[in-house]
Amino acid sequence: MVIVEEKCMQSVPPPPYVPNASALPPPPFPGEYREAAKPSDLPPHLLLKIVYMTFPQTPRIDEGKIERQRKTLWWLSTQLRLVNHSFYVACEHVLRSTYLSAYNSMIRPPYSSDPFPFSSSASTSSCDTLQRETKVLDLFIALKVHEDVMVDDSSLHLEREDSFKDLFDLMQPRSRLEDLIRHYGIREGVVHTNPSGVNVSSSSSSIFRVNNSGTGFASTSKRTSDPIAVPFSALSISFSPRRVGLVLTTSGRKRTIVDVARTRDEKLEVTAKKLVQQLKVWLSDSSRSTGII
Repeated sequence: MVIVEEKCMQSVPPPPYVPNASALPPPPFPGEYREAAKPSDLPPHLLLKIVYMTFPQTPRIDEGKIERQRKTLWWLSTQLRLVNHSFYVACEHVLRSTYLSAYNSMIRPPYSSDPFPFSSSASTSSCDTLQRETKVLDLFIALKVHEDVMVDDSSLHLEREDSFKDLFDLMQPRSRLEDLIRHYGIREGVVHTNPSGVNVSSSSSSIFRVNNSGTGFASTSKRTSDPIAVPFSALSISFSPRRVGLVLTTSGRKRTIVDVARTRDEKLEVTAKKLVQQLKVWLSDSSRSTGII
């Protein structure tokens, strides 16, 4: 038999309350106040998951599942991606991955394509890209989502055959050729993407400049035989089926510095290599005429 004393069953009284400056204040704890979390504060993978979950998975009485999802794509393109940077990145990921196959199917032979962004090491924003064909892809998406929604909403809407003509006859090969100029030009040392204008790959400090007559030359601290690099941001292409020109923009003025002939069935890679070789010759002639090299 166990004898339990009544004194042992009594609860121990709480300790006396003593104010402590280091302790947290009573609720609602104003010292620990935090702003309400926003959707843009979520990690990118969770925000992307939320965007994917906005797509309907069931049809309506008067509207099929595919039609509802096309309207969601139109909503992503025209509204949601404009909210902020985080939503823009998530929406662009969904839109580009969805329409990439349709975009590639409309590339005219013998042209090639590579619209995915090429991020610069000096870029701090994921939206910044040196890949100029990416803009053409985004224009195609904006037009495609509009046409798809219009076709779904009305049987009277007829998609025009020439809606994408300018994109794939002119803008796509021109932007792709500019990207190839950047690729081959950097490899040959005649083009750079450094925003400061300095050819960091050269053995000496070299900055491309243009004098009053429009002739390019370099200011160097050492004599060097390395090619003078032109900033890629100052270069563009004048494109036609028979001739292609390399245009240099300085102080708001455009000037064609290199011009080569091409055939209709010539690949853009071949044309880009010819332009880069002619650019190298033009830079060498400009340097010798100014007496730098």
